[in-house]
Amino acid sequence: MIITNNYSVYAQDGSYLITSMYDCALSIIMTILSDVSDAQWRNFRGNIPVLTLVFGIFTLLANLMRAFLNLKARGMSIVWLLFSLAYLSYLHGACIVFVLSIATINFLLVKIFARKNYFPVVIWSYNIFFLLCNRIYEGYSFSLFGQQWGFLDNYRGSFRWHICFNFVVLRMISFGFDYHWTNKDSHFDQEKHYQRCHVCKSGKSCYQALQERHLQNNKFGYIIYLCYLVYAPLYIAGPIVSFNAFASQLDVPQNTNSVRNLTLNGFRWVLSLLLMELITHLFYYNTFANSGLWKHLSPMDVFIIGYGVLNFMWLKFLLIWRFFRFWSLVNGIEAPENMPKCINNCHNLEGFWKNWHASFNKWLVRYMYIPLGGSQKKLLNVWVIFTFVAIWHDLEWKLLSWAWLTCLFFIPELVLKSAAKAFKAESSFGECIFRELSAVAGAVTITCLMVANLVGFVVGPRGINWLLSSFLHKEGLPVLGGMLITFYVGTKMKQSKGHPDPEPG
Repeated sequence: MIITNNYSVYAQDGSYLITSMYDCALSIIMTILSDVSDAQWRNFRGNIPVLTLVFGIFTLLANLMRAFLNLKARGMSIVWLLFSLAYLSYLHGACIVFVLSIATINFLLVKIFARKNYFPVVIWSYNIFFLLCNRIYEGYSFSLFGQQWGFLDNYRGSFRWHICFNFVVLRMISFGFDYHWTNKDSHFDQEKHYQRCHVCKSGKSCYQALQERHLQNNKFGYIIYLCYLVYAPLYIAGPIVSFNAFASQLDVPQNTNSVRNLTLNGFRWVLSLLLMELITHLFYYNTFANSGLWKHLSPMDVFIIGYGVLNFMWLKFLLIWRFFRFWSLVNGIEAPENMPKCINNCHNLEGFWKNWHASFNKWLVRYMYIPLGGSQKKLLNVWVIFTFVAIWHDLEWKLLSWAWLTCLFFIPELVLKSAAKAFKAESSFGECIFRELSAVAGAVTITCLMVANLVGFVVGPRGINWLLSSFLHKEGLPVLGGMLITFYVGTKMKQSKGHPDPEPG
């Protein structure tokens, strides 16, 4: 092969291959291997055509039936339930019986014990029990219930049901507590919310207002409950919607997102997909992380890989969650945006978790954080919540290590925040001290996030000793110092532009 000065490419026999720099660059990118070592991204990327086809058919049929038959809550829930059950039959095959059986028993428990004081113990015990059993027995074999049922194991569908069921568990708990709280006073200050919410001021209802709205008892029926659990657009990956918010939109579809906004959201998703393709063709962060090659790299290289993996994960989940949220919005059900801010714009742990899987954060706040005592017991609550988050994701030691490291890293952040607030004053000197302490807190927090995610998703718990010895060695200390200074400067620049993180909700 011969490359000339004008970037034309010829074979040795003189035949033309590529001409111009643009064609050359495009050809090189298209021939470079894509890093699809991340199984979750590989599966989603490979199924985008099928998902898009299902999205189109589901949306067309559901909206035609709503328009021509003038269907309300119960009617739409039946339509969506039938379409969703057909979707689940394709995904899980005969295993759909496990989903429906566990969900039905949960419904009966809610109806029987919802008015009892010990109801929280019943609902949490039941759901955590099946969350663990589903993983331990890997979705169960039909032969466990008798050899005559063993043939059904040949019809388990194309997607493991117990992976999706983690989201169903969250919905079953949401249904239970929303029904449990129907006759109780809410902590939600509706008047104060309406005064500061621009969506509610315009005469519409924002997601929070829908979530806090008390529903009539007839909305807590079995058909609407099942429709909520298996609603196709949100079934596989969310975002997570509370039962109150879902049922409130059955009669009146969401009106906070116009057709123009939906079109722009779809266009931005396509651009994000193109960015992901460019990144996975040019940078192989996940391959390095999954292959164990990081053990032979310098601390600086490990830091770059860890930071790259973190940004890849953010973009991966943004694409997955926004695809399903877009599908849900087009069908009239609003779900929270899971990635409202870029990961690189978060410089404290509370702000990070408010903007990473935000719908899960809202769920945790509503059904765990506030019932456990809220901010009055924050240091205790985070251990319970993050342990649950780790178990909910999977039964792996590296995820528990990630969860407990995150809890440990909350302590210095809270100390630095308290110190920063103590120094905050009206004087220019006090303001200067406050900004400096906030920037230091930001640098420490980002570094802690990096370490926690390196342990959780790159080196694992067995790599903690290697990580400490590498970064506390004479070769690693300059890298660690450089990281802290870089994050400190980045936090200061963000402060100077007047973009502080919002207060955690």
